[in-house]
Amino acid sequence: MGHVTSADGTVIEFDKVGSGPPLVLVGGTFQYRAFDPRTQELTDLLGRDFTVYHYDRRGRGGSTDTPPYAVERELEDLAALIADAGGSAHLFGMSAGTVLALDAAVRPGSGVTKLATYEPPFITDDTRPRPSPAFLPKLTALIEDGRRDDAVELYLAESFGAPPERIAEMKASPLWPGFLGVAPTLVYDSILLGDGSLPEGRWAGLTQPVLVLDGGASPESFGNAAQALTDALPHARRRTLPGQEHAVAPDVLTAALREFYLD
Repeated sequence: MGHVTSADGTVIEFDKVGSGPPLVLVGGTFQYRAFDPRTQELTDLLGRDFTVYHYDRRGRGGSTDTPPYAVERELEDLAALIADAGGSAHLFGMSAGTVLALDAAVRPGSGVTKLATYEPPFITDDTRPRPSPAFLPKLTALIEDGRRDDAVELYLAESFGAPPERIAEMKASPLWPGFLGVAPTLVYDSILLGDGSLPEGRWAGLTQPVLVLDGGASPESFGNAAQALTDALPHARRRTLPGQEHAVAPDVLTAALREFYLD
């Protein structure tokens, strides 16, 4: 385990595994090391070919936080990790982490060499509803009032589209405290994703190769978003992993990433 100190003094903790070209894993909503065995398995598998940085985004797990939040602060976190890796690295963005990875890669002098993503959560058509305009203010108020259970329930319903019965199952699960532990960062991801739209022209200046992955067994909205993002990037290609859902199997994902990064 190691750490870097970001530009605003926030301490970002990470596990560093393996040897080879540096690869930084950018987690999605709710993901952090102590709560995410799938990404830990992915880290171990990728560590056979890469020096993998598996880090806790600010406000999660072992990383600290420094308010007020801004997306730029998370990009500074990534810049500090890339600097620790020697000044250049591949990136992998999972779900909401796609946005951070793309924003980091398009910055001048970013040091990002190749970028892969899995199931970017953009809303590109009517196959998935958008969060209501009141979503972010309500979520913020719940966090400020210390109502973490209600905040997580709201996020799952509005941002993930989870039905009430599925949320009830999750609340009864032993994993629920892990969701509550990072509840304040749900506001961060809500700011990061906005209304869910794919930002027009935001990453048109990307020069790096990009691989956009999605699962063949996932809801239609993920495949549509993957295609829309691929079409919006100048050097991107899409690959669908047969039989995979949003909770993708680490060994299947490893094989696709290894082929892309080592090509």
